[in-house]
Amino acid sequence: MKILIINGPNINLLGTREPEIYGALTMDNINDSLFDYAKTLGVEIETFQSNIEGEIVDKIQQSKKNCAGIVINPAAYTHTSVAIRDAIAAVNMPAVEVHISNIHSREEFRKNSFIAPVCIGQISGFGADSYRLGLKGLVDFLNNNIEK
Repeated sequence: MKILIINGPNINLLGTREPEIYGALTMDNINDSLFDYAKTLGVEIETFQSNIEGEIVDKIQQSKKNCAGIVINPAAYTHTSVAIRDAIAAVNMPAVEVHISNIHSREEFRKNSFIAPVCIGQISGFGADSYRLGLKGLVDFLNNNIEK
């Protein structure tokens, strides 16, 4: 089983971008940890990052061919992108929205997610562990919902 991990805008700047909010780990650190963790879960992952909304939409659409689900940190697009929301809905695959910071304890505009309503769950506020929790939740969901 293959899971797509998507990171939205500015996630490529982790480690230097507002470390008091996002921590010191880089995107590569997080991805490396996820590749190791995925092995313990018995799944394969593919990682993708873009600062461009259309590229994220394209990747979601392409994932339908070879992925069972998506873990997505839409970053700033969480609060603005109907296009990403519609792409997730269109592919009809389970997705989990993750955030490094607790978006519900930050600025008012960050509390609204266009993405969460088309996901099976949302995890925020656990730093880089949000990705691990999201991946574990998605894999468990898929394992419990696949017809045997």
